[in-house]
Amino acid sequence: MGYDLSMRLWRGDRSGGELADYVVAVEEGEVVLDAIHRVQATQAGDLAVRWNCKAGKCGSCSAEINGRPRLLCMTRLSDFEPEETITVTPMRTFPVIRDLVTDVSYNYEKAKEVPAFAPTPPDKDGNRRMMQADVERGQEFRKCIECFLCQDTCHVIRDHDDNKSSFAGPRFFLRYAELDMHPLDTNDRRKLAQGAAGLGMCNITKCCTEVCPEHIKITDNAIIPMKERVVDRRYDPVVWLGSKILRREQRNET
Repeated sequence: MGYDLSMRLWRGDRSGGELADYVVAVEEGEVVLDAIHRVQATQAGDLAVRWNCKAGKCGSCSAEINGRPRLLCMTRLSDFEPEETITVTPMRTFPVIRDLVTDVSYNYEKAKEVPAFAPTPPDKDGNRRMMQADVERGQEFRKCIECFLCQDTCHVIRDHDDNKSSFAGPRFFLRYAELDMHPLDTNDRRKLAQGAAGLGMCNITKCCTEVCPEHIKITDNAIIPMKERVVDRRYDPVVWLGSKILRREQRNET
């Protein structure tokens, strides 16, 4: 059964913009992206919106729907009352390119700062082995579709743009945790995560977990364990004593 949907879509670019009102015919079972495509087809052919797969797997159509960061293709119209106005705005944390499309290049720059996977040498038979439990632990982290909704909702950069230079954000804390927990990886990323990546600035409000379309427990399974690993490295008395002895031995050798 079809009905007329009232929508408010943000129109503009880097210099500014405003919300524009549209009324568009929609059908039962459709999603917000369907309604936006129909606005494009019938009323605003120049409306800019980023999308690709329309199946919740590419992470392209991220925006804010009634103020909440969501995927346009995974937000059903049935989530709202037929008489309700649906307001769609671009992700607030990132600069606007045009209309609903934002510049998310900040995330790609942060990705470059994460040290690559550096595996241990293979066993004598040429293979590398790890426990099945370790294999399964990392599977959750690799579900990330890089929609950057977690980055968008994180108040550390959402409300404080000047923090971006020193804060990687939840998507990349997930990546740091994935690699640091890998039993075959030889890089120690804990110091980098605490320093350059700004892990200590996260106060674990779980807002990133709440908006993740893949339902990854970013806070509980990645950020908190990574914080614990940083604390173990920095404050464990045995580790501290060992580092003191190692530095003393290195000075004596020189």
